[in-house]
Amino acid sequence: MSAERREYREHDELQGEGWSRLLAAARRRLERTSGALDGDIGLAEPSEAERRTVIGITGRYRAENAQRLALSLHELDGYLHDRYGTGLLTTLDRLHGPLRDRPAERSAEEARREQALKSAHSSRLAGQGWFAAWLERIAADGTLTRLVRRGDAPLLDAAVRVLERLPGDQDRPPAHPAGILPLPVLAEWATGDTKALVPGSPLEQLVLRALAQRTGGDIPRERAGRRALWESAGAIADDLASQVLVLNIRAEGDTVVCDWLRDAADFGIPFRLTLHQLATAPVVPAAHTIFVCENPAVLRAAAGELQDTSAALVCTEGVASAACHKLLGDAVRAGTRLHWRADFDWAGLRITAGAVARHGARPWRMTAADYTAALSKGESTPLAGPPAASPWDPELARAMAESGSTVMEERLLPALLSDLTRT
Repeated sequence: MSAERREYREHDELQGEGWSRLLAAARRRLERTSGALDGDIGLAEPSEAERRTVIGITGRYRAENAQRLALSLHELDGYLHDRYGTGLLTTLDRLHGPLRDRPAERSAEEARREQALKSAHSSRLAGQGWFAAWLERIAADGTLTRLVRRGDAPLLDAAVRVLERLPGDQDRPPAHPAGILPLPVLAEWATGDTKALVPGSPLEQLVLRALAQRTGGDIPRERAGRRALWESAGAIADDLASQVLVLNIRAEGDTVVCDWLRDAADFGIPFRLTLHQLATAPVVPAAHTIFVCENPAVLRAAAGELQDTSAALVCTEGVASAACHKLLGDAVRAGTRLHWRADFDWAGLRITAGAVARHGARPWRMTAADYTAALSKGESTPLAGPPAASPWDPELARAMAESGSTVMEERLLPALLSDLTRT
């Protein structure tokens, strides 16, 4: 019989009902063992065609009511050699393509994982706890494995380069001052592609996970929250959307923005500044002291009760925006002192500690005594999220951990308004 006719008969017979599951089981076994022709394979609840096929291969009778049929790979390989002139490995290759070597694939995959992690751990950020925790999490939850399997392992190196180039962590590109780094510029600087950090891209997701780890939270679901997370690291998604709410901030200078601020302060009217305004028309606050709160309710109360007599006040509205940091950073460089406070929760402690470290701010009514006094004046919600430290008053963090309760700064309004009045 010619080789062509033999191959035709092989393909015709071996794709019938009696062979399909048997050869599939053989393929699975061989792919798990790097093609080793030892051990057995079996079929559960075999059909009549499968029973006859196994009898033909082994030459041994199998009962019609057999619940499982087994045969060795050596028997199957020898039968195929005798009948078709090709062994099991060649037959499977011809029918359904080359066998995979799964142990070798796993070994290669693990090597690529280890290489990606080794490269990331060589970063100058490796000594920082949040960076190490980020790498540990993406290695443990399957993220890194999925990147490797898709051929996207280089994205981890790209994410590390982005993190290394964030403002405050490294020299920044020319013409982009501290704290103002547009995302397209950051993306091009770190990866050579201005669109690498567009919303929803795999690289953006990796970097945001790292930034969330650094701030002790989760990646926000809403777009505004993600923008704020970028801003917390000094990268600007939109310099018009980045804003800061102020009250009675008078500014030196003859720009139109300075004129607007003076007019608003004359009437005690709250005013919003964008990062675009602050970057294109420099604003240097004239106040010797600026108070900083977290919640708009505090600024609203100051505007309503004190109006133009209130001390200069800035509201961060949660985590301070890039616009907020720009305004207050410029103020500090001009000699202004900052008195900063936030809610008595773990996020509030992180916000205040960040302000102390970044701007040399003085905590404003953020002591353990302030917390304990306010705690006794009403009901509180439980503390949530990872604990934070209070380096300016270590007893504060201990008191909060012991009580397990938050205190929003609105509860301190009488005292805060009194401070804003006396100044």
